[in-house]
Amino acid sequence: MPGLTIGDTVPNLEVETTQGKIKLHDFFENSWSILFSHPGDFTPVCTTELGMMAAYESDFASRGVKLLGLSCDDVKSHNEWVKDIEAYTPGCKVKYPIISDPNREIIEQLNMVDPDEKDSSGNPVPSRALHIVGPDKKIKLSFLYPASTGRNMDEVLRALQSLQKASMFKIATPANWKQGDPVVISPSVTDEQAKEMFPAGYQTVDLPSKKKYLRLTNV
Repeated sequence: MPGLTIGDTVPNLEVETTQGKIKLHDFFENSWSILFSHPGDFTPVCTTELGMMAAYESDFASRGVKLLGLSCDDVKSHNEWVKDIEAYTPGCKVKYPIISDPNREIIEQLNMVDPDEKDSSGNPVPSRALHIVGPDKKIKLSFLYPASTGRNMDEVLRALQSLQKASMFKIATPANWKQGDPVVISPSVTDEQAKEMFPAGYQTVDLPSKKKYLRLTNV
């Protein structure tokens, strides 16, 4: 698929949002960020998703993460839509900015176009794309859902926690990993290095191959 993918630097676009003009690199500077797009304002699944993003915002903020939404309508429409989002998710306020992209230019540059869905005028609409962007302004992980499928915020949070741990230690997270579970030591780390890096110790799983590549530790 053309466009941005893992490892790419997000272009330094200047965008109009519900909180004024933003240059993406200024927004992403020295922090983790989540950039997420939606097919349109006043649509059912999008309303539930933006509400859940607002509900989880404190969880993301506690991990130093900023949120930035995008929908292909103008700022006036976004501001009216926010009233519905907050009504649907009682007690939650949409504090994060939402990008306006009525000409569908930004979604093309950010690889957020749904290949199948069109609006009533036949124009392309955003997919449910989500990029987790690192402090270096590079995409670390991308989720891409069709317009018909809403996102799972627990999985977004889990993936973010995994990325942040892997940025601090030479580890990876195994299948179904959750915060607090053991992690896998990178194969590039020797046993001697592992003893220094993980002084609390690690466990080498005994496998039929007798190869000692699956080493678990807690960080």
